Amino acid sequence: MKVRILGCSGGIGGALRTTSFLLDDDVLIDAGTGVGNLTLEEMCRIDHIFVTHSHLDHIASIPLLVDSVGYLRNKPITVHAIAETLEALQKHIFNAVIWPDFARIPSPESPYLRYETIAMGNTVDLAGRKITPLPANHTVPAVGYHLDSGAGSLVFSGDTTTNDALWEAANRIANLKYLIVETAFSNSELDVAILSKHLCPSLLGEELRKFKGGVPVYITHLKPGEMGLIMQEVERDAAMMKPEMLRNDQVFEF
Repeated sequence: MKVRILGCSGGIGGALRTTSFLLDDDVLIDAGTGVGNLTLEEMCRIDHIFVTHSHLDHIASIPLLVDSVGYLRNKPITVHAIAETLEALQKHIFNAVIWPDFARIPSPESPYLRYETIAMGNTVDLAGRKITPLPANHTVPAVGYHLDSGAGSLVFSGDTTTNDALWEAANRIANLKYLIVETAFSNSELDVAILSKHLCPSLLGEELRKFKGGVPVYITHLKPGEMGLIMQEVERDAAMMKPEMLRNDQVFEF
């Protein structure tokens, strides 16, 4: 398995892109504005999108992706998500008001887009690539993901605040190689982090004390304008794990 980081910011501006990871060449984990870094040819290869939750920074490119390449493909793109996220996409995005209902276009029998419901802890196996939803604790129903090639695994927290269930699951993964975890706000915005169910460095430090794995830790979803400050605080409050900031075009192989 190879994961390429297309976007990992908590916002946009300049080269900053919101969350999207490309798994091999045919699967997206979230589809934020980072999808715009792909060429049209690369977008045509996307067969599956696994969505963590319904917030715009994680789904913004799904409508445009389907519109751009649906007619160039011979099968629909499958969006995998928990039931609440799929309902939000259908009701609020692909509703023929905000965007066309591509699950019925060009016809219900041969659409550009289809939906597949996933459930917590149930693994989707794509030709030996195992993708399992993990618990997340956010303001809307949400998941993280465990990506497992057999030889190694990567865990992505998705958007979450304090989350014992995530660490219990991660601690059971024997072949874990990488951990990607969000930290959206600086410590001065602790109240905002708690209200919006994100992490700040002090909360991250408390969470990582629950994690027993000795693997590299990468920090994602930092707010633009505060990236330097957030990472300075992360390096202090979670020093025992030596976290690094996740970056666009970073590649993980496992």
